[in-house]
Amino acid sequence: MPLRLPDKLPAIDILKHENIFVMDESRAHTQMIRPLKIVILNLMPLKVTTETDLIRLLSNTPLQIEINFMKLRSHKPKNTPIEHMKMFYKDFSVLSEQKWDGMIVTGAPIEQMAFEDVEYWQEITGIFDWVRTHVTSTLYICWAAQAALYHFYQVPKHPLEKKRFGIFPQTPLDPLLPIFRGFDDVFMMPHSRHTEVRRSDIDKVDALRVIAEGPESGVSMVMAREGREFFITGHLEYAPDTLDKEYKRDAGKRDDVELPKNYYRDNDPTKGPLVTWRSHANLLFNNWINYYVYQETPYNINEIK
Repeated sequence: MPLRLPDKLPAIDILKHENIFVMDESRAHTQMIRPLKIVILNLMPLKVTTETDLIRLLSNTPLQIEINFMKLRSHKPKNTPIEHMKMFYKDFSVLSEQKWDGMIVTGAPIEQMAFEDVEYWQEITGIFDWVRTHVTSTLYICWAAQAALYHFYQVPKHPLEKKRFGIFPQTPLDPLLPIFRGFDDVFMMPHSRHTEVRRSDIDKVDALRVIAEGPESGVSMVMAREGREFFITGHLEYAPDTLDKEYKRDAGKRDDVELPKNYYRDNDPTKGPLVTWRSHANLLFNNWINYYVYQETPYNINEIK
């Protein structure tokens, strides 16, 4: 089954050229199917890029999924046309009246700020609290993972001596968890961050469970509430060229920019990236949708609590 997306969303044309089956709302309304309802709170500055990255992964399930995009009232994006936001995004005050099978909260380029100094901290923590009674399962990614761990469980973030930048090996600590069904013993995950959460802090919280980590990257996945919350510190959703664009953007302009590890062929930027994470990214999103959303959510969506 395809994704149900808002008519004229830019990602539709991009993904059709990649031979990915998507369906606009006009056609979807003719099918008598109860789709899974997924809401995405997109905090990244390049909205269209992040929309496309996430939709690409969500499209690989046989289930029909309806995607909605949420925006904050206390923050105005600077890198996305206001027309795009008005056409495809809705305020939390509108979407909060519904319940949702799944939710994704993205990262944001604000990780070096104290949480309480973020301009939309009060609004987003209110959304976090709402999620717990209105969404079956939620993926918190990168900064959102750190923010939710801090808000719910008082897990602090710590500055890194230098940016963690590249593709790093991860080990599933409980391979029998449904989220890891079909995974190899080691999988690769892109990381691009200046801060970290530490295993020593997480282990103090009985409600939290570290489920994947790497020798260089540290904690990469944490689970809580039997899979109703996943916290992912990296970016499995990244497209092949995302780190390349980031490296070329910052090289020569910042003194902390190094070549992304395990990314370029022969560590040579002129040879392009070697993609080693795509298959596990698709597996993880597919497993999340199937085992933690579809299998757990009630048919009557209003029964979510």
